[in-house]
Amino acid sequence: MSEPVARRTNAAPEPVMRGDGRVRTGPLQAGERVSLTDTKGNRHSIVLVPGGVFHTTKGGVAHDDLIGRPDGTVVASVAGLAFLAFRPLLNEYMVSMPREAAIVYPKDAAQIVMWADIFPGARVLEAGVGSGALSLALLRAIGPEGTLTSYERRADFAEVARRNVGEFLGSEPPGWRVVVGDLVEALRDEPVDRVVLDMLAPWECVEAVGTVLVAGGVLCCYVTTVTQLGRVMDQIRAHGGFVEPSAYEITARDWHAEGLAIRPAHGSGGHPGFLALSRRLAPGVVAPVRRRRPAEGAYGPDYTGPVPRNLILSS
Repeated sequence: MSEPVARRTNAAPEPVMRGDGRVRTGPLQAGERVSLTDTKGNRHSIVLVPGGVFHTTKGGVAHDDLIGRPDGTVVASVAGLAFLAFRPLLNEYMVSMPREAAIVYPKDAAQIVMWADIFPGARVLEAGVGSGALSLALLRAIGPEGTLTSYERRADFAEVARRNVGEFLGSEPPGWRVVVGDLVEALRDEPVDRVVLDMLAPWECVEAVGTVLVAGGVLCCYVTTVTQLGRVMDQIRAHGGFVEPSAYEITARDWHAEGLAIRPAHGSGGHPGFLALSRRLAPGVVAPVRRRRPAEGAYGPDYTGPVPRNLILSS
């Protein structure tokens, strides 16, 4: 066990800010969120407050014993229970931050950033801010030169997202604009390079975003049910100005590896959602006729949704 740490009364040195002032390093500071992990691997997320105490069944952990200490330190409760203290990584913060709406989990956010090709300096449109988890991933990917315009219908969700982004990054990035309102009604006539839709009915916005997405730009829709997936895929096809969309479900599995005990972890990654991706064609260009026929009955008499413009149906 490490020696007890004396309470600090002098002002702690300022943290070092890196990545255009968006990533903290150096001593832990009051007002920062810190992850405490016990010897069983249980993680607790707290915000450091001078004089504050994190209570456990093995006694309290004084916040003052953490403020001013280096990142990656060990602190003990009054009864001697050890905790490892770190600033949370982005993926850890995303799953532990306060939320009012369901979030896009890190594994899906990572796939969105990669497959939608979110690049430094990109102009990105996002709809469905929720609690701001995906916004954080997009903001980090576009960097200080990029812009992110986030549309959210609910003002309370938008406020939670603002608080979460501001807490993790220290302040709201100047390139981030949150618009409270319906995307179709509030959309500005400004070109964007990438569009990410995380909402209940993304098919309702395909026509609108098609007017601002540049030629060659990527449209990515995140949905949670197969009925949503089918509807948005058909709407993209029916638009006529996008290439044939692709659909993916990404799964992940943890592993236990200790000595000769190597096996999948008992927990399961579960099903967060689906990704539907497509690219915008040049203005006036129509997607070529599909050579592959759809499954028998796909667009039969019971189907009531949109029909692809480039699909020739047999009578």
